[in-house]
Amino acid sequence: MWKASLNGTRSRAEHPAVPLTAAELAADAVRCAALGVAAVHVHPRDAEGVESLSPLVIADAVTAIRAARPGLPVGVSTGAWIAPDPTARVAAVRAWSVLPDFASVNAHEDGAEAVAAALHERGVLVEAGLWTVDAVRAWRRWRVPAGRLLVECLADDPDQALADAADMLATLAALAPGGPPVLLHGEGPATWPVLLDAVRRGLDTRIGLEDTLHLPDGAPAPDNAALVAHAHALGTT
Repeated sequence: MWKASLNGTRSRAEHPAVPLTAAELAADAVRCAALGVAAVHVHPRDAEGVESLSPLVIADAVTAIRAARPGLPVGVSTGAWIAPDPTARVAAVRAWSVLPDFASVNAHEDGAEAVAAALHERGVLVEAGLWTVDAVRAWRRWRVPAGRLLVECLADDPDQALADAADMLATLAALAPGGPPVLLHGEGPATWPVLLDAVRRGLDTRIGLEDTLHLPDGAPAPDNAALVAHAHALGTT
């Protein structure tokens, strides 16, 4: 599966094409889906451009994307930076009036299992975000099922990111053989090397302005669609 990660925590100061509003997310989702991505991951924003888990903000973004591209799975983040109090994150999930298809939960964050449980109770597929080997072990202690594992390599150095990927994947193979599907991705300068590693391993992966602002040759990426197009070209050669 190829996923487009459309905006993340990015601001317009970082890149003028970062989609922030529900309408902008929907338009980018349409463009990326036309290029073959099977899902989109978004960080919805309120009227001030601040990330939010509020029912209205989530509903606006998810509804806009579904109206623009029916049938395209839509996922959101529940990162602790959006709402630091785990109780508030659980309450937000339970108050959502429109449910995304999936939501990521970072296994190392306080209250991660409770947030995952709230999502699971509501029928939202849980993506466990695994940033380190310790996070893999923390996820393995959950009593809540995850529908997908996000092996996220955050080191800027490509060699270090690839080594981290190998360590986390080896730990998963030892602790959870035959477990949920794995999506492997990197960020910053490591984005493209890790994407190619994911393709080589036959794993799901993702691309988008959340992860990188540059094309494989280092040139600035015009937008999400350009990143998706280059990712598909690399993945099929």
